[in-house]
Amino acid sequence: MKGTRFFQTIQVKLIIIYVLLILIAMQLIGIYFIRTMENSFINSFTKSLTDTVDLLSNTVQNYLEPSNDDTGLNEEDFHTIVENFSTISGSQIQVIDADAIVLSSSNQPDKVGQKITQPTEVIRAINGIQVPLWDVEDSRKAIAKPVKNNDNKVIGAIYISASTKELFETINNIKQIFIAGTIIALVLTVMLSIVLSNTITQPIKMITKKAKALAEGRYNQEVVIQSSDEIGQLGYAFNYMVQRLKDALSSNEEEKNKIASILLNMSDGVIATDDKGKVIVINLRAEQMLDIHEEDVIGREIAEILGTSKEEIGRYVLGEQNSDMIELPRHDEAESLQVKVTFTPIQRRGRGVTGTIIVLQDVTEQEKLNQSRREFVANVSHELRTPLTTIKSYLEALEDGALNEADLAKRFVGVTRNEADRMIRLVNDLLHLSRYDSNQMVVMKRETEIKQTLEDVVDRFSFQLNQRNIKLLLSIDPSIHTIMIDPDKIDQVLDNLVSNAIKYTADEGEIEINCRRKGQDWVEISVQDNGLGIPKRDIQRIFERFYRVDKARSRNMGGTGLGLSIAKEIINAHGGEITLESELHKGTKVTFVIPTFHLEGEQQ
Repeated sequence: MKGTRFFQTIQVKLIIIYVLLILIAMQLIGIYFIRTMENSFINSFTKSLTDTVDLLSNTVQNYLEPSNDDTGLNEEDFHTIVENFSTISGSQIQVIDADAIVLSSSNQPDKVGQKITQPTEVIRAINGIQVPLWDVEDSRKAIAKPVKNNDNKVIGAIYISASTKELFETINNIKQIFIAGTIIALVLTVMLSIVLSNTITQPIKMITKKAKALAEGRYNQEVVIQSSDEIGQLGYAFNYMVQRLKDALSSNEEEKNKIASILLNMSDGVIATDDKGKVIVINLRAEQMLDIHEEDVIGREIAEILGTSKEEIGRYVLGEQNSDMIELPRHDEAESLQVKVTFTPIQRRGRGVTGTIIVLQDVTEQEKLNQSRREFVANVSHELRTPLTTIKSYLEALEDGALNEADLAKRFVGVTRNEADRMIRLVNDLLHLSRYDSNQMVVMKRETEIKQTLEDVVDRFSFQLNQRNIKLLLSIDPSIHTIMIDPDKIDQVLDNLVSNAIKYTADEGEIEINCRRKGQDWVEISVQDNGLGIPKRDIQRIFERFYRVDKARSRNMGGTGLGLSIAKEIINAHGGEITLESELHKGTKVTFVIPTFHLEGEQQ
């Protein structure tokens, strides 16, 4: 925030206003006072001269024309009186008779007896004209008055002049005193205005400082209220604003945290762009799906990130097409992601489209399920169609006459029975899987001798093993006795694994069944052969339903393609895990791990 220069502050402006007010007031008062004082002094000076003339007029009249009962004044006394008046009034006095002859002069005795011709005002006074005060010199004023007798005849005149120097010195002194007083008043005004303006500006400065701190993000600001005037009300308003701002920010932060939490925990990826198509927000799931980091993508164009063109993005934003499917290759996974991208424009009134929200929905699993569903339907249809077609063909052959030939009819009926049994096995396997999928399959665990269970499996397949001269090795950890399992279900798993091992092991091959303890509470059972093995590309799908590595051979061997899927469901229901390891032409090893006792949360 830009600072304010000192001479632009309110405090300086207030001081200037106070000083100008006092200065103007003092000047107006001074002009009026000095003019009034000058007029008063001049009037007093004039009155003093006039009074002196009036007082001296009677004396002069008695001297010039004494009355009958008055002996009159002699010349010496007359001069003394004139000198006394001059001394008292501080003026120069001249007494002139009717012939303009100077009878007495207080300051120029040598003019006594001379005829006066100047100034003309004196001549006018001798002629009987009252002459008002006039300027004789720069610093002197004079007055002349005719002296009349009782018959109103002019018998002389009095001329008085006095210096105004002292008068104007007094006035100048008073002016200087007034100027000094004005200066003192201005100094006091400045000092007082500083104090008074500080009481106004200090709270404003404090509020300004608090406002700056508030703008910088320090929200714990509060103004101390020292008065209830307008500034105090401003302080109240500021504190109220801060509290409201805190509430708004807290609410904003809470909403922001909610949105951040939602974005963070969403299973879908979310990307937000500005009106130019540049990324401004991306959540963690979108980073994982696109295999990028937030710092590398912020500010980049969404078209570049999604590997498409700006024109195509524009069509999405304009609503011509709001979603699409894209495939995202992965660096660390063998399979790419199938992602559904949905574009939603952000509309703002008066501004149109100001951004876009892009939702990335991982539909890989959904596509897999759809594909599995399609494959499942196709496989079931195929698995049922083949035996049904065979049964229908043989029945038609019997109907066409083969029934009359005993040997041929017997063979045809046997084939029909085998195909029917094959369909029954398929349907039973499907029912088993359906029950597991709907959690309807009940696992009845009880303490079972694992050694006896494994030996029973070997006995059940002994005929097939001997027929193909396949050697089966059984190894059991002697520390394992009984475990909590559903023996029928585990028998089904073992039968499937051993049956598969025999099917895909060449004559005179070898199969190993190992049972050992894994940790304190787990038992690991593995079935390993040295047969055909499975290609690496097929291992990850080997537990899928109806998935066969060699479909033709498996079908010829009577398999439904559901055995390993059922085995996995049974092991999962026991709280265990089943895995498969294989190498082409070297053999396959299937291992499952189950708990020795019942674990909380297992299916019952």
